[in-house]
Amino acid sequence: MKIVKNSVVTARYKLTDAQDNLIEDGQEPMVYLHGGYDNIFPKIEEALEGKEVGFETTLQLNPEDAFGDYDAALVKVEPRSRFPSPLEVGMQFEGMPEDADDSDESSEEEAHIFTVTDIADDKVVLDGNHPLAGIALRFSLTVDDVRAATDEEIAHGHVHGAHGHHHDDDEDDDTGNEYRSHPIH
Repeated sequence: MKIVKNSVVTARYKLTDAQDNLIEDGQEPMVYLHGGYDNIFPKIEEALEGKEVGFETTLQLNPEDAFGDYDAALVKVEPRSRFPSPLEVGMQFEGMPEDADDSDESSEEEAHIFTVTDIADDKVVLDGNHPLAGIALRFSLTVDDVRAATDEEIAHGHVHGAHGHHHDDDEDDDTGNEYRSHPIH
């Protein structure tokens, strides 16, 4: 079966930076609903369109095609008193960018996840950029399976079942999946 709109694609992948430094060697295959559902980067979807099981490719994605350019405006310094104890580098908090106000335009702006990058005296440095923002990435992909999506998957806009989205699943173990794209709803 060829990869076309409303196909479920399963691919093994390896993610490196542009200098071939390993970022992630996908322990679990990547599984997504093909056809413009924003479950995967558009450049990857374009490259896989019309391909079949066994297809292999390596794609380089510039920052604007992946996690975006690094935005210095998303780095904030906040008083330590605004945070719980204990506080450690690497902890994450949800918040709004500094320039958000009450205008109609910003009310549609999404909250960011800010990661604590430094703690010094009475200040905390937070970074709202994705850890891979500003980095050119290489995806080495091998298509392992292609199947027709179910009506329910198409209606929900994402894959269900193994390696896909599970509804009413109490387990939120995303260990090792921090770089994957996940629909949020």
